[in-house]
Amino acid sequence: MAQSDTVDRILDAAEELFAERGFSETSLRMITSKANVNLAAVNYHFGSKNALIQAVFGRFLTPFSATLEKAFDELERKCDERPPTLHQTLWALTESAVRMPHRNENGISIFMRLLGLAYTQSQGHLRKFLEQEYSEPFGRFMRLLKEATPQLSAVDRYWRIQFMLGATAFTMSSSDALREILENKLGIDTTVQEIAARLVPFLAAGLQAGDGVVFPQTA
Repeated sequence: MAQSDTVDRILDAAEELFAERGFSETSLRMITSKANVNLAAVNYHFGSKNALIQAVFGRFLTPFSATLEKAFDELERKCDERPPTLHQTLWALTESAVRMPHRNENGISIFMRLLGLAYTQSQGHLRKFLEQEYSEPFGRFMRLLKEATPQLSAVDRYWRIQFMLGATAFTMSSSDALREILENKLGIDTTVQEIAARLVPFLAAGLQAGDGVVFPQTA
């Protein structure tokens, strides 16, 4: 078995199992069994479970980051001296993710489940890895968001970005189920690209909603 094939089989198995079970609940033995390799192969190619988790993310994020940088370059050239609109910025990010080639048709859904787990499960090494390796393209995205929403305070912008990420992670990680529900209820077939096209204006509206926090009245 070629080395590259072994690495891909390990990454494919790890990606699927992490998305299904979570990081802590997935053992290296489960991964080796699914990939049909021995533990020595995992140790040889990755060295540790943490390094394997990072490699799973890197396989998607490295080409995605390159695609995103090109999309931002093109967007800023098109806008000349004007800052891109919020809708344009969000669409550049979403379109870059959707058009990424994947090894299977559920690739974007699986990755978004993994991204959600990175937030909800204790994986300090992963957050540190993501910050170190991909701070430039995502820092650029945050700068464009800030330029497109000058009316927001830093606190409001922070929370709205978190809400945006939550809505995106849920929608894209559940896209297969949501498409099936739509087809069963309304007889309409849709694509991931169409879901993304509907998601962007929703996110933009949420980020630009009127400010102010309303607390319920207490007796």
